[in-house]
Amino acid sequence: MDRSFRGRVALVAGGTGALGTAIARAFAAAGAHVVVTYRRADELEALVASAGADAPAIEGHAVDAGDEAAVKAMADAIVARHRRLDVMVNAIGGYAGGTPLWKNAPDVLARMLAQNAASGYTLARAVVPAMLAARRGAIVNVAARAGVAPEAGAAEYAASKAAAIAMMAALAADLMGTGVRVNSVLPSIIDTPANRRAMPNADASRWPTPEAIARVVLFLASDDADLVHGASIPVYGHG
Repeated sequence: MDRSFRGRVALVAGGTGALGTAIARAFAAAGAHVVVTYRRADELEALVASAGADAPAIEGHAVDAGDEAAVKAMADAIVARHRRLDVMVNAIGGYAGGTPLWKNAPDVLARMLAQNAASGYTLARAVVPAMLAARRGAIVNVAARAGVAPEAGAAEYAASKAAAIAMMAALAADLMGTGVRVNSVLPSIIDTPANRRAMPNADASRWPTPEAIARVVLFLASDDADLVHGASIPVYGHG
């Protein structure tokens, strides 16, 4: 069994969503103590129940990533309790699409930026000081293919993901040589129950699964990726 993260602490923001659950479970299976943020208690309960023998390695914090003070307090509490914070993965995100830019409600852009870009900004500001103090750490931000290959009907979503990619690339430049690494992953449509329901006629076998994306995230957070910094890794599946 792979226990390459034994003794390490990983924060998975949005760790009870479809992708976040796969990432949290993968870190726990690899030996990490996993802290997840959540909004609904039933989703945390489902994650812990699905983790089996690794369930004791998972703890949850009910935190809104848009509340900078709460996020900072959570990061400080993690470091105070565990004396370290090795990894931060941001799996928070949202989608709005299917409508041309000029027909969308005026609040769609602000909502997409809050969910897909501002969350990573707030989380990074909270965790980077502890990682700098330790002179090591890994940040992995989940963006999307839309951030580099926008499609019709999703201008606001694509803009928010492009902003997230650029922000993490700039943060990586800020942290060059510090021992703290920053990378992004760019999934295409993820094979989740919600996406299958939304696109019943699509060939879901071509989409990347949450588990496949989680393996890429774990690699980027691992010592094996110590030379990978400032990258945006496509995880497009077979479509």
